[in-house]
Amino acid sequence: MQSTFIEYVYLILIILGLVMLANKFRIAYPIVLVLGGLAISFIPAFGNVTISPNLVFFIFLPPLLYEASWQVSWKEFWKYRRIIASFAFPIVILTSSVVALVSVALIPGFTLALGFLLGGIISPPDAIAATTIMREAKAPKLLVSVAEGESLLNDATSLIVFRFALAAVLTGHFDLGEASINFLLVVLMGIVIGLAVGLIFYCIHRWLPVTPSIEIALTLVTPYCMYYAAEHFHYSGVLAVVSGGLFLSGRRLSMLNYMSRIQGINVWNSVVFVLNGLVFLLIGLQLPSIVNQLGDTSLMAAISYGLIISLVLIVARLLCTFGAAGFTMFISRYIKVAEPNPGWKAPLLFGWAGIRGVVSLAAALAIPLIADNGEYFPYRNLILFITFIVILVTLVLQGLTLPWFIKKLKLEDPNAIPSEEQEKIIQKKIAVASLAYLEKNFSGVGLQNERLINLKAKLKTEMDFYNRQISIPGKNNQSSGAEFHKIYLALLEHQRNLLEQINGNLEFDEDVLRKYQFLIDMDEYKIREKFTNGEDDIRD
Repeated sequence: MQSTFIEYVYLILIILGLVMLANKFRIAYPIVLVLGGLAISFIPAFGNVTISPNLVFFIFLPPLLYEASWQVSWKEFWKYRRIIASFAFPIVILTSSVVALVSVALIPGFTLALGFLLGGIISPPDAIAATTIMREAKAPKLLVSVAEGESLLNDATSLIVFRFALAAVLTGHFDLGEASINFLLVVLMGIVIGLAVGLIFYCIHRWLPVTPSIEIALTLVTPYCMYYAAEHFHYSGVLAVVSGGLFLSGRRLSMLNYMSRIQGINVWNSVVFVLNGLVFLLIGLQLPSIVNQLGDTSLMAAISYGLIISLVLIVARLLCTFGAAGFTMFISRYIKVAEPNPGWKAPLLFGWAGIRGVVSLAAALAIPLIADNGEYFPYRNLILFITFIVILVTLVLQGLTLPWFIKKLKLEDPNAIPSEEQEKIIQKKIAVASLAYLEKNFSGVGLQNERLINLKAKLKTEMDFYNRQISIPGKNNQSSGAEFHKIYLALLEHQRNLLEQINGNLEFDEDVLRKYQFLIDMDEYKIREKFTNGEDDIRD
């Protein structure tokens, strides 16, 4: 146990070094970590490091999916719900079918059930790698939002396909009607369980006497409870985490206080960074053990199978994205869609962003060694090797070239207000609304409170600043006054409510609004810190 712990400490140190190297050369760190894992896998000290599918599914996957669901904008998710749903469900199934047919024709002795098993494993793009690369390359918000939404749902679909295909291989029986009903049941009940567990944790946060430390600990426990509750009843744990995470994410302001939100961001950023790093490094470390398990299949034949199927996946996704764009243009004649004319640039970029990752490898590792008849599971080692080749090819080839495509195509968000302009509008609205709030509720108090007079003057200055769009250095007010603090805290709450109203406008990016919600939390933190330090005697 101690040696294993020390081994992972060394791995974390290696991750830190590789990420710094990636930052130095401006390469997305998942690519560097996988290649780094490949390199150190030939070092004897790390040659025996293996990744357990249960470790990935239960330890790594729930918090990573939960954090992703908190980062995704529900407004953007709903806006692009049709295209997200099409890529998360029917296109994953279509891709699995294409892989099944090609693999049966390509690999001698491969059955259709084994083909669907392989298709379910490698059909979903990775939930982390693509969006990480797209954010670092400053991809258009539309593409990032759709990729985030797709990544939250496609893992669940692929794992359900994997589950049914595995059962067909083990039992030799497959009923399409029964599988379709079970598919819907697994999806719907996974969502219901996730929402139910999310509601329980919401009530705990909302009405029990919790502290910031307790609240942050609860957020760390929540995804595991959602995932385990759904998987215990053989429903989709992935959809439980995603649905529950989206439910709680939309209620973060009423559920968590300002201190929990500030501290929680720092804790979760660190946790997710370490988990992501371990996942991608461990993918690279699997190469020696996977090669050793090929058995009767020659290495060159296995590599050729992996490269051909990788090409099939890339082409199939590109065809699907262009097909979805064409369907969107057609259906926009009859119903309202988020983007009636996607053009060719967005489908090309989105199709090229189909990078595979850790869920695919974990699913392949989850194939049992022994089938129900007591014999070795057919083609298990070859499926595992093909999966690894697909991950490596898509991550390195598409991951390294995706930023180049983004730069060359120069795609802009349609009908989007530039972020800088959004910030000016939001700050102006905050200044105008705050000044009106003070004038309406505390006009008499301001005559006797010098600090409040200064605050009003500051708000008027900010309002003029954004009207003129010029830069005026701000000034800090150092005077004291408990009355001012009370009024200022009430004003901050009024500003939060204003941001919630602005969030109802589809033109404003939710990431920009969250930035100002965080700044308001920081203002409250600084004010309340003065209370606890004894500068002013004030009570809520």
